[in-house]
Amino acid sequence: MWEAGFVARATLIILSIMSIGSWYIIVTKIIDQQKIFKQQKETAAKFWKASSIAAGTATLTEGSPFRFIAESGTKATAHHDGALLEQIDLSTWVTMSIQRAVDKVQSRLSDGLSFLATVGSTAPFIGLFGTVWGIYGALTNIGMTGNASIDKVAGPVGEALIMTAFGLLVAVPAVLGYNWLLRRNKTAMEDVRSFSADVHSVLISGAMSTSNAAASSKKVG
Repeated sequence: MWEAGFVARATLIILSIMSIGSWYIIVTKIIDQQKIFKQQKETAAKFWKASSIAAGTATLTEGSPFRFIAESGTKATAHHDGALLEQIDLSTWVTMSIQRAVDKVQSRLSDGLSFLATVGSTAPFIGLFGTVWGIYGALTNIGMTGNASIDKVAGPVGEALIMTAFGLLVAVPAVLGYNWLLRRNKTAMEDVRSFSADVHSVLISGAMSTSNAAASSKKVG
């Protein structure tokens, strides 16, 4: 196949890079998702048993998306000050901050999926291009030599068809991996959104209690 010319070699190299990239993304995403599922169990076991959001956050693994969301909500509650921010009510401000954190987690989980989708949709056509080019080269050689015997035709054409098979071999795992990872991402994000909603409720209820207590003390004073 390496004797088929520059175009055939380039096609083979491109498909090989696509295959390596696809498998790398699939494996790394599976590892990332497994970490999130493990961290979700850790959150359920430790976070909600803590005395406060801050104490619960300290029990979570550094770099965990659940810790990131809890820290974002806590910071939003503590830093709701300034002339511009005070124009936004606390609940809306905390909601916006937590939603930004959730969006960042989702964006990180989705990294690489577009590459898998691209490989799944283009690899068969790249392989087909290699096949067409290989057949064209074989027919050109036959025309130049004038020898159209079956052994002269079958060999080059058979090698050219390997490109189509290789393109499909690259595309199928990418498509299956994309769909599977997408479903697992959906499950992971359901856990993340559920956690963020609970954190939001706790933060807002705590902030409102503090605000009411402060208002009552002012009236008494």
